[in-house]
Amino acid sequence: MTRHFRTIAFVALVALSATGDGAVAAQCGSNAAGFGAWKEEFAQEAKGRVGAAAISALMGTSYATATIRADRGLKSFHLPLEAFMAKRGGAAIVARGRSLRQSNAALFASIQNRYGVPPGPLLAIWGMETGFGSQHGNQNVLSSIATLAYDCRRSAYFTDQLYAALKLIDRGELSANTRGSMHGEVGQTQFLPKTILEYGVGNLETSSGALMSTANFLRAHGWTAGAGYQPGEANFAAIQAWNAATVYERAIAIIGRQIDGGEARR
Repeated sequence: MTRHFRTIAFVALVALSATGDGAVAAQCGSNAAGFGAWKEEFAQEAKGRVGAAAISALMGTSYATATIRADRGLKSFHLPLEAFMAKRGGAAIVARGRSLRQSNAALFASIQNRYGVPPGPLLAIWGMETGFGSQHGNQNVLSSIATLAYDCRRSAYFTDQLYAALKLIDRGELSANTRGSMHGEVGQTQFLPKTILEYGVGNLETSSGALMSTANFLRAHGWTAGAGYQPGEANFAAIQAWNAATVYERAIAIIGRQIDGGEARR
């Protein structure tokens, strides 16, 4: 779970439809009761912006109760650093990350040469997000994102993500049946649809595609080759762009440095 933890202003209504007709956007809600009516309204707004396949996929979505429950219970991001590291298996990520760095040395050298990002932070993110590809999630991606676009808590943010998902369906890069994590993240380093459109490189379900895409994201957010990535150093801001939870950012910096061969100050 990544980009969706940025601070987002609470809104009761999403932005006006970009169709130019001035119609009020679909009404958000706080439970399943209004989801069906919201889909109908949203589908009308989306016509002309996305194709028939995407609209059909949207209409087939269901209210994702598990996603709402998870969205209301993101408690681990409020833990102290030591507790967070223990809960998320920091030591195991370091050990596995070091092994993968050695066994995939050519891949990481290629990525670093192209994007300027060393193996450590990429392996830290990969391990933290999906246990190095072992835990992709089993939620219907489109239902999760549509539910969060409908939910009033962060409607504007996830409306953007929903439009991105619908565009990916039109392109054939996602389907109505694509499975992912609770907030609609997909791939081995957990990209949301809008992030896929902006920074995706290759197949995110493969380790190489996911790692290159992650490096591309970090470079696009100011990563400078050769600079440090601990708190206060030049590249830490790129890690902050990946996830705005302070404890997550610090954990990635620590784990990454340990994988890269050093000990990070806590």
